[in-house]
Amino acid sequence: MPERVEAAKQISLNGVRYTIVPPIRSAPLPSYAPKVVIGDTTKDTHEGVSVVTWNDWRAGIGLEVMDGTHPEEANRCWWSELHLRHKGHLVLPPLATQTAASGASGSFDVGFINEYASVIYAGFGTDVRTYNNTTDAWTNVRTLAAIATHSLNVFLDGVEYLVVAQTSDYDYYNGTSWARSTKDAKFLAFWDERLWGIDEAGQLWWAAAPGTEEDDAQLQLPSGNVNALFVGRSPDGELILYCATTYGLYAHDFDNRRFVETELALPLHPDTGRGALRWRDSTYFPAGLPIYRYVNGENRALVTVMGPDRDGGLPSNRRGRIKQLVSCHNDLIALIDATTAPSALVAHQPGWVGAGDVAAEDSGFSHILGWDEKGWHSLWVSGDATKAITVGHISNSYGAYRLWWGHNEFVYWQTLPREINNPDQLTTQTYHAGPRVHETPRFDAGERHIRKAALRLVVETAGCSSTETVVVAYRIDQDVFYTVLGTIVDNGVTTYLFPNSTTPTGTAFHSIQFEVVLSRGATTTNTPDVRQIEFHFRKKMPTKWSHEVVIDLRGDNREALFESLRAAVESETLVEYTHRNRTADDAGNNNVYNYYVDVEFAQGQEQSGDDWDALVALKLVER
Repeated sequence: MPERVEAAKQISLNGVRYTIVPPIRSAPLPSYAPKVVIGDTTKDTHEGVSVVTWNDWRAGIGLEVMDGTHPEEANRCWWSELHLRHKGHLVLPPLATQTAASGASGSFDVGFINEYASVIYAGFGTDVRTYNNTTDAWTNVRTLAAIATHSLNVFLDGVEYLVVAQTSDYDYYNGTSWARSTKDAKFLAFWDERLWGIDEAGQLWWAAAPGTEEDDAQLQLPSGNVNALFVGRSPDGELILYCATTYGLYAHDFDNRRFVETELALPLHPDTGRGALRWRDSTYFPAGLPIYRYVNGENRALVTVMGPDRDGGLPSNRRGRIKQLVSCHNDLIALIDATTAPSALVAHQPGWVGAGDVAAEDSGFSHILGWDEKGWHSLWVSGDATKAITVGHISNSYGAYRLWWGHNEFVYWQTLPREINNPDQLTTQTYHAGPRVHETPRFDAGERHIRKAALRLVVETAGCSSTETVVVAYRIDQDVFYTVLGTIVDNGVTTYLFPNSTTPTGTAFHSIQFEVVLSRGATTTNTPDVRQIEFHFRKKMPTKWSHEVVIDLRGDNREALFESLRAAVESETLVEYTHRNRTADDAGNNNVYNYYVDVEFAQGQEQSGDDWDALVALKLVER
């Protein structure tokens, strides 16, 4: 049990009591860690206070914990529904428009979306309908034999066709009339000036014109394992057909009418290869939520993992499986069906108290992410946990560059930028109404076990008003719910003191996380803009003590005491020290006057021979 000292002019060191020459000189050791500066802030800023600055989120989502050891972490966030593509601007995402109800009866999925003659076609169950952009209405133009599995727009011998596969057959439209081929087709591709299709059993075929099919290679896998057919680069640089399967990627050998396994061989997974495609210089191959980037070279293939599951992954109610990849100029777009996400406590709204909403099992929130080779960004999040997102399509129909997608029996569209724009220079961009959430990583300054003190949060904003608002909140350690600091309605710099402006003593934390929630009013071209978030904190190590004492070895049992003291000085482990007869302090903390120390300094005035009288000065340092 811990030692106690009752007598005056005594101490206990390593379990041995010694007489001392008073007084004992005690002092706390320096406990302030060196100043830390993270982000776009100079080291001259706020002397004596550490600073973390967030003003560039282009590296995207997925960083759950930020320790500050890597400067690039300041360009990441944990999760965001805001637009992250601009340095110094955090704004609402582009407005998504839900088109009118299709008019199709029953319960159904949107099976395909495509474009023909600058008109959008979509499959609502077995109905094929066209969209009138002026009246926001859908018109039925064809009834399929089954729900569509894939669609393709191709030119064959000078004629443009819209082709829709349905597993058991495929329909095609030439601008005047529809027709149907009974050739089984699950996925379609255009290569070598021919229409190619593959069925559920892996039988590949081609046609110079729809309805004139000829069998080609047979995939040597069990039926039901084909997830995509697309065109990509071969090792020698030529464009060839690829088949994505649940077992991995297979290349088409045209000369020998066979499929050849590529270097991208993967364990069996039901969603492996679903929606795979070629974008820029690489093939992108999903496998649930992960995505493999596959680059074919002359001597070897390069495979890297770059999906949204990297680093910290996604929040539990945003996890799911990729249904399709879609390519556009600025992004590789992933449509994520999160209806299969596990149940999760939803705690994004700042200021909630008590029990949170729980998303039922198999009812996450489907969403769309974009990847620009720097990071993943959210483009759209479903408003409720309903049917899965199914298909997407990029089109310039109706004179507007848009992403179209199907979700919960409706078709949506969102205008896509043709280039990276500065929000300050945009006057016609329309934004989501909000509220939309942005969460920083949990920040622990690299030492989660050490308590820090949050001093202030400085937020710079623009575009704010009574209706364009920014709600600022924080949570510490393992808290589930956020504490609201305030709502910003003015432009400029807003400073929040911890815990409040009345008593700015600081708030202790092991880790801390911040959230901003943006909303706008009725004007769709307005958005609040968070220019910069700056967090000031003090990093203080746990207080340790040093004690300077003078041991008096001029009494009885001097030789034994001398040997014990020498053992304490030379000990390879810490030794216990106390000079008090207290089990606790007034606050109830146990054994606070018992220290485990190194004997850092020992200097004595000794005699010689058999005379063991000595005065020994010690410096005892707590570790």
